[in-house]
Amino acid sequence: MIQLFMRDIGLAVRSGGGFGLALIFFLIVVVLIPFALGPDQSALALVAPGVLWLGALLACLLSLDRIFGLDYEDGSLDLLASSPLPLESVYLAKAAAHWFTTGLPLALAAPLLGVLLNLRFDAGMALCFSLLLGTPALSLIGAFGATLTLGIKRGGLLLSLLVLPLYVPTLIFGAQAVRSASLGQPFDVPLVLILAISLGAAAILPFASGAALRINLR
Repeated sequence: MIQLFMRDIGLAVRSGGGFGLALIFFLIVVVLIPFALGPDQSALALVAPGVLWLGALLACLLSLDRIFGLDYEDGSLDLLASSPLPLESVYLAKAAAHWFTTGLPLALAAPLLGVLLNLRFDAGMALCFSLLLGTPALSLIGAFGATLTLGIKRGGLLLSLLVLPLYVPTLIFGAQAVRSASLGQPFDVPLVLILAISLGAAAILPFASGAALRINLR
């Protein structure tokens, strides 16, 4: 499982499909918002929590179809299915690699990009914490959606339609945590709820994804 995790990280870094593309997309979204809203600093600070979380969520979508798609196309997934490693562990390793190359860089870069939207320092720290707790759920849910659309030609759009409704609770609580921090209010409750979503996804989705992989690989 660890070797599969390291392999996927190496492939993502070398190809740039997950590691660099998500950060570039996130940067573009944040840079374009001031052009759309104008130079009003108060307006930028007002929309910053939702914009930053939405940008991170959309950036995570970019590489979801690559989690299992490339291995399915070259036959590596069939070899993994016939190996002693359970498909549930394959799912966890690939979801973890996606988070490490996509979610973690986004969480670390978000406070710096928040400066462009006039986000306060304490709100930037809350943004970082919320993304660190919430992006694992995005990767786990996205990897689950990738198992459902495995083998479908041009299934990227269908994958996005499947996972976006499941992303909504994480988006709401994540933006609320940053918004509360920017207003000087406690934001521990939204963080606990985000953590609960991530832990729940980690406990339930491996079994559902393993079953979906077995069905699609028959």
